[in-house]
Amino acid sequence: MSEMPVFEGSDGRFVATDLGRGPWDPRALHGGAPAALLVRAFERLPGPPGIALARVTYEFLRPVPVGPLEVRADVVRPGRRVQLLEGLILADGVEVVRARALQVQTADPGTGGGGGGGDDVLPPPGPEQGQPAAIRVPHRPMFAFDAIEVVFVAGRWGGGPSTAWFRLRSPIVAGETPSALQRLAAAGDFGNGISATLSWYEYLYINPDLTLYVEREPVGEWICLESQTRIAADGIGLAESVLYDQRGRVGRATQALLVAPR
Repeated sequence: MSEMPVFEGSDGRFVATDLGRGPWDPRALHGGAPAALLVRAFERLPGPPGIALARVTYEFLRPVPVGPLEVRADVVRPGRRVQLLEGLILADGVEVVRARALQVQTADPGTGGGGGGGDDVLPPPGPEQGQPAAIRVPHRPMFAFDAIEVVFVAGRWGGGPSTAWFRLRSPIVAGETPSALQRLAAAGDFGNGISATLSWYEYLYINPDLTLYVEREPVGEWICLESQTRIAADGIGLAESVLYDQRGRVGRATQALLVAPR
């Protein structure tokens, strides 16, 4: 893993580096970078034993700039079995990302066997059987390819339904090893990109939101997205992804899309 991080700082105050940049504007971050940073903040909040992240929904209110950021997170509804968390990222005092997370008491291990649990769903072919993503990018460095490795095992970038594996090359925060949930959040925002049905160079397909459902905490460095994008006539676009680790299914991601000519 590279020593250069996506964010530098601590105690709620960070500086985003160029490694977090997204494809649309070199001054703004890819959604996976702030998504992982907010998961990190949620992981540090107090909670009862046996409670786990079940869902997190992000609203990307404004472009998240490369530069200084403030992160806040709180437990807004504490509970022994269910907790509701809220988090914010601010730039120059302006809210740029809002997130709400749901924590739920984990199920008894005996309740999932043979009932369609995540480990009953085999993962796609592994990253060792794939090909590195190949695409002309607008600028470097950026989150895709520089901070995170992308390997396709089905489809291709921007060629419709696709399946790809993702592995962080860089720490999310300087001096820290990313947690399993941070890895999941960093990868989960790529579904609309890998399964786009329109040309990257002719259209915008920006997601102003992202929802991750987590069936279980992933294991290992690699996260897989099996993604499909649908664009309804006179409607909106929606990207849906099934999430895997190398053991099996771990969750699902959904994104609403702003689709417009450049």
